[in-house]
Amino acid sequence: MKVLKSILQFYINSSIHVGLSCFALVQITLMVFHISQQSEVGYFAFWGTVVGYNFVKYEELARAKKIKMRRQLRWIALFTFGAFIMVGYYFFKLERITQIVAVVFLGLTLLYTLPFFPNKKNARNWAGVKIYIVSFCWVGATVFLPLLNAAVAPTISIGILSIQRFILIFVLILIFEIIDLRLDNPNLRTVPQQIGVKNTKILGFVLLVVFCGLELFNINTEFLKLNFGIAIGIVITLFLAFANEKRTKYYTSFWAESIPIVWWVCLLYY
Repeated sequence: MKVLKSILQFYINSSIHVGLSCFALVQITLMVFHISQQSEVGYFAFWGTVVGYNFVKYEELARAKKIKMRRQLRWIALFTFGAFIMVGYYFFKLERITQIVAVVFLGLTLLYTLPFFPNKKNARNWAGVKIYIVSFCWVGATVFLPLLNAAVAPTISIGILSIQRFILIFVLILIFEIIDLRLDNPNLRTVPQQIGVKNTKILGFVLLVVFCGLELFNINTEFLKLNFGIAIGIVITLFLAFANEKRTKYYTSFWAESIPIVWWVCLLYY
């Protein structure tokens, strides 16, 4: 049992799970637009998410020497280095325009993490900015990159999907922020810190209504896929409704982040 728990902790702490969520959303985008043979962009998104999230989670702590390299952290560092190599490998398999846009989103990630100016805070510490940067980066990685790589022309459907994806990630982050409310620095000015948990949930519910409503206008969505999209909206609504500060970290870092994976599997085998 102890071994299984260690494996699960490594799986979550090394960002493999969130990487799979990103991979799943890329696959959903490709399925919605009936695009095949684009595995390289999915793998790039997966490995890029692993590297990006591990860099964000551990870089500042390591740089400030606030953590010791415990055994699991050494394995995570080694795994992240291997993931970085895989990112480079799949980066050069992408189309040139996709590479350029990917570099732009890499720049956003670095801006979010590193203080570029002496004695200045990074974007992660800019009051209230985190949720928008992260949501936008996920839209870029899971919508813009796969469609650019497949040379899909801009359409209304892409705009609708982008808005939906932004809402999806935004609401999932709201759940994280509610769970982490006791631990977050008050200066971060997260949404629950600014408007309270009750109003945060109301905001999330309204956004999820918009998310489900947009499914009706997406001409690329077949009837059964439409039902899955609405079902996912309902599931996220339940996760948001039952979110509170007493929930364990697995409520978000495993179960909530599993939602895109479950969505993809349902579409894959329906």
